[in-house]
Amino acid sequence: MIGFGVRVAVVEPGVIATPIFGKAPAEKPTVYPHLRRLNALFQASMKTPTSPNVVAEIIRGIAESDSWQVRYPAGPDAAGTMALRAAMADEDWASIGALSDADWKARIEKARGVQIDL
Repeated sequence: MIGFGVRVAVVEPGVIATPIFGKAPAEKPTVYPHLRRLNALFQASMKTPTSPNVVAEIIRGIAESDSWQVRYPAGPDAAGTMALRAAMADEDWASIGALSDADWKARIEKARGVQIDL
C-alpha cells in the first residue's frame, strides 16, 4: 500500500474496560480450557481497568501523524502480548492453548504482567 500512499495501521489493544464484559454468557461445562482461561485473564486485567480512551487516543495519534508504523499497542498489557507473539512461530503461538493450566498461567502472567486466578 505504501506505493499508493496508503498508510495501514493496526491497533492491538490489551484488555480494555468496555461493556462487553457484562454481556458474556455463563460458562458451560466443557473439556476445553480456553474460555475459562480467557475469563480468568480478563478478570485479572479488570482489577486495574484500562479506559477505552487509551485506544481512542492511539487512533487519534495515528490519524494526526505522518508515521508509517504499522502496529500500535494500546493499553499496559498489549506490548507484552505483542512481544510474546513476535518471539515465536505461528505453530508455537497456536500451541499455547494446548499447555497445561499451570504452564499457560505462567506464560501469560509473564507476558501480560498480571496475576491470574485459575
